[in-house]
Parts: sequence; C-alpha cells; structure tokens
Amino acid sequence: MSLTQALLITLAGVAAGTINTIVGSGTLVTFPTLLAFGYPPVGANISNSLGLVAGGVSGSWGYRSEVSDAKQRLRQLAPMSFLGAVTGALLLIWLPASAFKAIVPALILVGIVLVLIGPWLQRRAAAAHHDEPGDDPGRGRLLLSIGVFGAGVYGGYFGAAQGVLLMGLMSALMTDPLQRINGIKNVLGTVVNAVAALTFLVVAFDKVHWDVAGLIALGSLIGGLIGASVGRRLPPWALRAFIVLVGVVAIWQLLLG
Repeated sequence: MSLTQALLITLAGVAAGTINTIVGSGTLVTFPTLLAFGYPPVGANISNSLGLVAGGVSGSWGYRSEVSDAKQRLRQLAPMSFLGAVTGALLLIWLPASAFKAIVPALILVGIVLVLIGPWLQRRAAAAHHDEPGDDPGRGRLLLSIGVFGAGVYGGYFGAAQGVLLMGLMSALMTDPLQRINGIKNVLGTVVNAVAALTFLVVAFDKVHWDVAGLIALGSLIGGLIGASVGRRLPPWALRAFIVLVGVVAIWQLLLG
C-alpha cells in the first residue's frame, strides 16, 4: 500500500465516521474507496466493518446524554440488533463471493434510495399522530423489534444506509425526540458492526486486511467525534449528494468489474 492510498483510506474513514453519526451511510464512502484500490468485495466489506466499529463507539459517546435517557429502549432493541448482525454476517460468509458481488449493487441502490427519501421519512414521521385512540403499543413494539432485527441482518451483511433505515423505522414507530432516536441509532449501529466484526474474526479471519481495518478505524474514530460535535452543521443536501455520487460509482465498478 502506498502512502497516498493509506491517506485516502484514512480520510474515507473520517468521512464515514462523520456521516454514520449524522446520516448513517458511511459505508457508501469507504467501501467504494476500497474497491477502487483493488480490494476484493468480501474482504473489503469485512475489513470495513471492523474499522467502522471505532467510529460507532466515538459517535455513540458523543450522543451519551441522549442515550442515557433511552436505556429501556436499548434493552429492548439491542438484542434484536445482536441477533440480526450475527445472521447477516454468517450469510456473508456462507454465500459464495459471486453471490455477494451480484447482491451488493442492489444493496447500494437501496442505500441510495434510503438516503434520498430520508427527509421525506422524517417529515412523515413528524406529522404522524402516535397517540391516537385505538393504537396498540404492544403491536408497535413488536413491529419495531422485527424491523430492528431486519436492519441488523442487512447491517451485518453489508451495512450501507443501515442508519437511515433505522432512523426512518424508529421515527415512525417511536415517540422519542429525534435527537434521542439518533443516539439510539448510533448505539444499535455500533452493536451491529461490532457483532459482525467479531463473527468475521471467528469464521473469516483470513479475509481481513488488517492494514485497511486499522486505517479505517483511525479515521472513523476521528469522524465519529466530528459527527457528534460539529457534523450537524454540514448542509444535509451536500452529504446526500456526495453519498449518492460514491454509491453510483460503486455500482458502476461492481457491474463492470
């Protein structure tokens, strides 16, 4: 690896850590970067998942005041993220590399769509009436748990825009303030990345590119702090435009590679 490549991968990690904390689509930055440098898709995804754990930890720490008021929610949802992440990580390992290469463009496309419709999902959730007569809280909790498990499977398998998916889901099914929901999103996303990373270490140790994982970890650790402190001041449209751009590049690389 050249010094230029190392610097660019680290910077991609910073961007991913920042975006994951604010938007939740950082993989759409780091993963295409690794593909551009010639890393195989499965190895790139595994190394990326390992590296982004650090950014999830720093971003969650930045939201510690919001998360401190959500302990009951986390006790309900974290186990679902855990189980989903294990399922998704094992699917990544068990399915052949050719299947991953065929599926990932569709997953990236889903991620791009989720990023684009994120504001609409939030406006829709803000306008929803959660406390109307006849609402079934138990049914809502069940739907939320199932949705978080599904997001965990998706995150354990690939992870791009998992945070956007979680934000839309929780905003529609929870009455908590949006900033608290974002804090919960950061914790659940970190659980998924950490569990997937541990699963990869157990069953696919030989596929890890440790230099890549270390550089992304360093960058995302810094990016998580940026996202939690000053990242909210960045124009949302600019972040979404950048994510869409790198996602389209990733799809193009995978389909023509």
